[in-house]
Amino acid sequence: MYGIIIEVRVEPYREEELRKMPENMIVPRARTHQGIAAGYWLRSLDGDVLRAVQLYDTKTNAQETADQIRSEGPPSGAPVSLVSVNTYEVIAQV
Repeated sequence: MYGIIIEVRVEPYREEELRKMPENMIVPRARTHQGIAAGYWLRSLDGDVLRAVQLYDTKTNAQETADQIRSEGPPSGAPVSLVSVNTYEVIAQV
C-alpha cells in the first residue's frame, strides 16, 4: 500500500468555507482517484495547516494522483494554498 500526504495552508478568516470543502468538493473529487483505498483530512488544532492522508492500492496510482494534485493545485477560489504533496510507502499499520 502507498500513500500521499498533502499539506495546505488555510487562509485567515475563511475557516467556515474550509469546513465545507471536504464534504462538498474534496471528498467527491478524491473518490474519483484511481485505486484510492482511504482518505483522512486533518485540521491542525493550533494553526493554519490542513493535511490530507490518502491511501492507494499501488505505487503508480499514488504517484499519478500526487502528480495530478501538484499540477492542478487547489480549486479556484479555495480558502487554502498548496504547500506540499509527497508520496510514501506504507510499511506498517494498526
